[in-house]
Amino acid sequence: MPRFAANLSLMYNEHPFLERFAAAAADGFTGAEFLFPYDYPAADIKAKLDAAQLTQALFNAPPGDWSGGERGLAALPGREDEFRRGIDAALAYARVLGNRKLHVMAGIVAKDASRERHRDCYLRNLAFAAEAAHADGITVLIEPINPRDMPGYFLNRQDDAHTIRTELGAPNLQVQFDCYHCQIVEGDLATKLRRDIANIGHIQIAGVPERHEPDLGELNYPYLLDLIDSLGYEGWVGCEYRPQAGTSAGLGWLRPWLL
Repeated sequence: MPRFAANLSLMYNEHPFLERFAAAAADGFTGAEFLFPYDYPAADIKAKLDAAQLTQALFNAPPGDWSGGERGLAALPGREDEFRRGIDAALAYARVLGNRKLHVMAGIVAKDASRERHRDCYLRNLAFAAEAAHADGITVLIEPINPRDMPGYFLNRQDDAHTIRTELGAPNLQVQFDCYHCQIVEGDLATKLRRDIANIGHIQIAGVPERHEPDLGELNYPYLLDLIDSLGYEGWVGCEYRPQAGTSAGLGWLRPWLL
């Protein structure tokens, strides 16, 4: 049966961040993920995880100036030193929080920019991140993100992500499969899951097209979740969606999976 992690950046916004852990556990979640932990001391987050008996599944490395529109640094030439410092900071948090997966965002690239130059930078930075994370037993994840939600994002397609993973050959580099992003860009999710499951390190779900609860919209999640189970996936399924109303009130889709 899938193991579900509540995304505490998008869900439970009715509560202050550090109170969302207990709220998620009360609703039956056993794992948590979020975008970034860096506004809070790692020890404070760890205390909330432990009190709620939640496992930290995932968070992202520092993205650059998020409020200014940046969405990662890995594919941005000239920002290598900042990227490396960010990886060091992320690994320091992971050592405390206990997660074994770290998502590294590629970044926004101008339309007229040299794809080859940015790709070369991306591969160099990913190689650094994977090597740095290896000592802590942490897997680095790269995630294709749809250009409707994030225009200009460097990585959009699952096949491109797996080509990069193969090219680098790092044993602790895998691909994050977000069903929402993949449906918008490519569709044919079941075929891609069957094709790539051996190298998928984390899965996320949300309804398409509005990114609400997974029982709203065009995707058949009961079918997809059964398929993921049948393929032997043992990782977390992150619930990275924006609740249509209150978070707890919208969890009817989850309850059959908790029985």
